[in-house]
Amino acid sequence: MKGISHGLKKGMVRLLGDERRQSVTIPLFAIVLSLLAGAVVILFLGKNPAAAYQNLLQGSGILPKPTYAGYKSILTDFTSFMNAWTPMLFASLSVAVALRAGLFNIGVSGQMLTAGFLTTLIVGYSSLAAPIAKPMVLVVGIVAGAAVGGLIGWLKHQFNINEVVSSIMINYIAQYVISFFINTYFVNPVSRQSNAVSKAARLTLMDTPVGNLKMDIPLGIVLAVITAFLVKFLLDRTVFGYEIKCVGTSKNAARYAGINVGRNVVASMVISGALAGLAGVTYYLGYFGSIQPRVLPSTGFDAIAVSLLANSNPVGIIFSSFLITIISKGSTYMNSSSGLESEIASVITGVILLFSACGAFIRYKVKGFKDELEEERGKS
Repeated sequence: MKGISHGLKKGMVRLLGDERRQSVTIPLFAIVLSLLAGAVVILFLGKNPAAAYQNLLQGSGILPKPTYAGYKSILTDFTSFMNAWTPMLFASLSVAVALRAGLFNIGVSGQMLTAGFLTTLIVGYSSLAAPIAKPMVLVVGIVAGAAVGGLIGWLKHQFNINEVVSSIMINYIAQYVISFFINTYFVNPVSRQSNAVSKAARLTLMDTPVGNLKMDIPLGIVLAVITAFLVKFLLDRTVFGYEIKCVGTSKNAARYAGINVGRNVVASMVISGALAGLAGVTYYLGYFGSIQPRVLPSTGFDAIAVSLLANSNPVGIIFSSFLITIISKGSTYMNSSSGLESEIASVITGVILLFSACGAFIRYKVKGFKDELEEERGKS
């Protein structure tokens, strides 16, 4: 037993002990553990895990399906996947910016909903032409999201109200107030959702003929990827990024260094809210063309898992959001092909969140194993 324990420690150190690579190796280790845990759950339900995971990839357009309906192919599935990936990427960047400042923005869903609703009213229901409407959708979404995020940051700075509490309360306020207005003034009697936005304001080109295919082309995905690199530059290469990192590490130390803590708390939440606003408009005026009353988008909560998985690294978020979107987007096809409930995808995402949250603990244990092995070598 002692030999097995020693071998396990040695293997863990060899696999995860390089501190320069731990930002990559530990998240990958968390993903593997999560997929294994998900496989156990799938086996317990009497299904084949390999087939289930294959279905997730097929439903996302990563692998081909056995058959396709008319005007569909693996390419149309993949563009639809990118359409869902766009708001996930923006939402995850929103969480990452707040985390860098030591804040937990659990209100991304409410900020998405608020930005989506206000943009729908101001631009989505207008008669503006597409060259004006589409940029306006982005501008209004940024302003609306930044206003809500800034309010949370101001409450934190001015009254020391915990941002988790205020975010959750604003989520509920947005959910029910917006639901009232939709059901009273803007509901579609057939779909029971809000009336669809105009084609000119839509950030996705729906059913666009390309050869013999009809594709949903997301216009925001390129902007989302560029934004990830811009956020990376902002956080790692600017004075502002250094200041919010100091504030997130220790507010007292930041004050001692002459950093304006309150200003940076509010500013980081403004930026986080602006990114959530972009997630909202690419979700409600892109991926969907309407808003379902009394429902908060799960994207805002899944984004927490994405950001934690990537250690709040904006470039890492590109890859982690890609993975989580595969799980959520492919769940419908997995349900139809394997007979597994689509909620299993949420279970896998939740397990990834759990293991990602243990990243610091894993790092601590690996360091302990390394110290023990070095001590053993010194004695021998």
